[in-house]
Amino acid sequence: MSATGLLVEKPRISSIDLVRGIVMVIMALDHTRDFLHGSTFNPTDLSQTYPFLFFTRWITHFCAPTFVLLSGTSIRISQQRKSLKELSLFLLTRGIWLIFLEVTVMRFSFFFNFYYDVIFLQVIWVIGACMIMMAALIHLPFKVIVTIAVVIAFGHNLLGMITLQPEDKFYLVWGAVIQPGFMVVSDKLSVLLMYPVLPWLGIMLMGYCLGSWYTKGFDREKRQTYLLRAGLLAIALFIVLRFINLYGDPAPWSTQKNFVFTLLSFLNCTKYPPSLLYTLMTLGPVLLLLGFLEKHEAKFLTPLIAFGRVPLFYYILHFYLIHTLAFVLYLYNYDKSISEMDFHFPATFGGIPQGVGYSLFWVYVAWFNIVVFLYPICTRYNDYKRNHNHWWLSYL
Repeated sequence: MSATGLLVEKPRISSIDLVRGIVMVIMALDHTRDFLHGSTFNPTDLSQTYPFLFFTRWITHFCAPTFVLLSGTSIRISQQRKSLKELSLFLLTRGIWLIFLEVTVMRFSFFFNFYYDVIFLQVIWVIGACMIMMAALIHLPFKVIVTIAVVIAFGHNLLGMITLQPEDKFYLVWGAVIQPGFMVVSDKLSVLLMYPVLPWLGIMLMGYCLGSWYTKGFDREKRQTYLLRAGLLAIALFIVLRFINLYGDPAPWSTQKNFVFTLLSFLNCTKYPPSLLYTLMTLGPVLLLLGFLEKHEAKFLTPLIAFGRVPLFYYILHFYLIHTLAFVLYLYNYDKSISEMDFHFPATFGGIPQGVGYSLFWVYVAWFNIVVFLYPICTRYNDYKRNHNHWWLSYL
C-alpha cells in the first residue's frame, strides 16, 4: 500500500518530506507482514483477528492516503517554478511512466515470474493515473478544483452503491473508476485492481488544494493554524459520521463481544475503495502532524527525511528486499530448491505458499532490519539527487 510523493521540489519542505518518510517506514511493516507472516485471513476480519494483528494492519492504512495527498501538494508547489504547459507535460509523462513501472518492475517484485497471467494495480498505478488526469485539471480555476475535490471526497460513496457484474458491458471501466476487484481481461490475463481512480483522484485534488498553503510567501503561523483546524475538523467529522452509522462507509460498525473489539469495529473503515470515513480517519491525523511539525523539529525523526525525499526509489527497493528475504527464508527453513517451487498465483505468492510464515514478533524484527538496511542506500541516493540535476532524476 504506497506510494510516493513522486515530485522533486526545490527548495524542499522538510515537514512534508518527514511525514512522507514516516509513513514510508510504516508502509514497510505492512509489506513485511504480507510476505513473512503467512496469515490466511484478513487481519481486519474481526471474527478471526486479535488486537495486535489488527493494529499492525490498521496503522498502515495511513500510508496510501498520505502518499496521494502529498503528491497533490507537490504538484501545487511545483507550479511555482514551472509553467502550466511544462507541468502538464511532466505530469502526463510521469503518470505514464508510473503505470509502466507498476505493470513491469513492480509486478515482478510481487510474483518473481514472467507469466503475466495476473497483474496487480496498486498505489503506483493509481498515482500515475491521477497524475495523467491532473495534467488537464490543473488548467481549471482553483475554485473549480476545490469544488471537484469536495464533491468527489464526499460524494463518491454514492457511486459505490452501483455494483456491476463481470458479464456487464462496462464492468472493466466501472472497476477502474470506482469498483475494485478481480477482472478477467482475456483467457490468459486477469487484473486485480485494488485502487480505482475516482476516490484517489479526490484525495490528490485535496492535496493540490492543500498545496496553496505551502506557496511562497504564505504565512507560516497561518499555515499551522489552518493545518491544525483542518485536522481536528476531519477527525471530528469522522467520529460524528461514524457514530451515526448512516453514510460514509459501506461497512457500518457494530457492538462486539467486548469494548476493545467494538473499538476495532468503529475503526475498521473500508480502504478498497477508500470511503469518506476512511479518508477522514487517516488524513485528519496527518494534517495534525503536518501542523505540529511547523513549529517542532522532532529531531529524533529527522533521519526519516531521507526516505521521504526518495520515495519511489525506496518503494521499489523495499519490495524486492522483503520478497527476497521471504524467498530465501522459505528455501532455507523448508529445505526447498528453486526448481521445486511453483510461482503461479494464487497457488503461491511469488513462490511462497499460503500459510507459510512466522510470528508477528519476527515480522517486526525483520521490518526493523529492513528499514535499517535501506537507510544508508536511500541517504546516498538522496545525496546524489541533491548534487545532480539530471532530468531523469525527477522520474525516480
